[in-house]
Amino acid sequence: MAYGSIDRRRSWWGWGWEDHALTDEQCGSYGALMSGLAESPIPAPSVDEIRIREPRVKPPDSLASIFSHQPVDRVGHTYGKAYRDVVRALARNVENPPDLVAFPQSEEDVLGVLDWASESNVAVVPFGGGSSVVGGVEFRDPERPFVSLDMTRLNRVLEIDTVSLAARIQGGVLGPDLENQLRPSGFTLRHFPQSFEFSSLGGWIATRAGGHYATLHTHIDDFVESIRAVTPVGVSESWRLPGSGAGPSPDRLMCGSEGTLGVITEAWMRITRRPAHKRSASVAFTSSADAFGAVRAIAQSGLYPANCRLLDPGEAALSGATERGEWVLVLGVESALHPVDGLLDDVMALAMSFRGTNRSPQQRSDSETDPQRGQTDSAAEAWRSSFLRMPYVRDGMVRMGAIVETFETATTWDRLESLYADVNAEMAQVIQQVTGSPGLLNCRLTHVYTDGAAPYFTVIAAARRGSELAMWDEIKAASMEILHRHRATVTHHHAVGRDHRPGYDRQRPDLFAGALRAVKDSLDPAGILNPGVLIG
Repeated sequence: MAYGSIDRRRSWWGWGWEDHALTDEQCGSYGALMSGLAESPIPAPSVDEIRIREPRVKPPDSLASIFSHQPVDRVGHTYGKAYRDVVRALARNVENPPDLVAFPQSEEDVLGVLDWASESNVAVVPFGGGSSVVGGVEFRDPERPFVSLDMTRLNRVLEIDTVSLAARIQGGVLGPDLENQLRPSGFTLRHFPQSFEFSSLGGWIATRAGGHYATLHTHIDDFVESIRAVTPVGVSESWRLPGSGAGPSPDRLMCGSEGTLGVITEAWMRITRRPAHKRSASVAFTSSADAFGAVRAIAQSGLYPANCRLLDPGEAALSGATERGEWVLVLGVESALHPVDGLLDDVMALAMSFRGTNRSPQQRSDSETDPQRGQTDSAAEAWRSSFLRMPYVRDGMVRMGAIVETFETATTWDRLESLYADVNAEMAQVIQQVTGSPGLLNCRLTHVYTDGAAPYFTVIAAARRGSELAMWDEIKAASMEILHRHRATVTHHHAVGRDHRPGYDRQRPDLFAGALRAVKDSLDPAGILNPGVLIG
């Protein structure tokens, strides 16, 4: 079962692997960095401490072998991995676990589960890696029985088309397993979200996930060639095409559907040859205007660096990229075919023309380094290490009584600086008012486009024990009001789920909302698929 492997166990209450979680001593060390936190961490919970209700439904005999009612599976499929989820799990609060967890091993199993659920009025919540941070896998209707549909046993790369550079892949495969199956043929999907280890291809498509790469192909949509999905009324499969002008795209219907319209069982995905040449560097700026100007110029240059992350002074200090109060731009370039020294030089020259300072003065040709590793920059490496470790640190800080959460958005370049300024000024007041202390508010640009960028904000503040959820909900609501006022999206790559529904309802056109409800009624007439996500 997904959370009960005898080789290595996923944490049911927090991020990632149990053996990567911070120790009590490490939690205390991080907690000492901020005033107002507890002297000792909340003990990490075990499944044995959780008391959950008995299942309210029984699966049909024909499907009984794929269902589990074991507490470890039910508890592990109750929440995603947001701050709100960790707080409730630490409080041993698992009030609405799935009645059963289904582990289909074939598309026929998925069809069988949906048929049974439709006839029995049982809600079905599709579940990939369970890494949602917006309530996407949490069912919030305590009166209705529901099943978590864990897709991780549909986890194979079924076919690789080396002529067209595409692969047919099952929707339940997690990131590392997907890359391991492509690697022997010399290919990669080249999609690496922060949740890469613990998220699935089907989940990426269903949530329109953003990957690690900051320019050009930033979202999973760019890699989708064709989708096969099981709905309660049948199977939908689009043609494999490099492009088409034939009406609204059926793939676009499933991209971002978040498990409300169908279950993605397979997809043909565009793949690429694995990069053999990589380089990274960093540039520092003393002013926000220069930093934003440099990133905008790079985004509009057509150079398309793989990494183009701008860290504000607080974020740069938090990640260890600098201690000088500077803005830091982390850059990376790569290629499967040719050295990238010249490309990096061009990107660096453009950045430094905005009064940037090169923080990578001693650079070598990537031909002198391990071609699979590439030449790395110290600031870039510090940021990368912090990026991968941060979810575990988040959990440790939460155990010490801290609010540690994020919100992200996207807006056009002409509105970016005013958005950044207003968020910092207004959210500082909100955090002070809600928590009684200034806390921290940091920002980085995660993705950049010719017409705009995606700012990603991190909030760290001391919470009052027992009031953590109410405090964060107030802070989150204030952030969404600022984003709405600036006509910035409520989410750039974290999906809508249940937590972003209020903002999404205000962002989307009313006529589109009506059309989406009509599609939902057509594909899911019994309303069993992930009720409460996207639409009521």
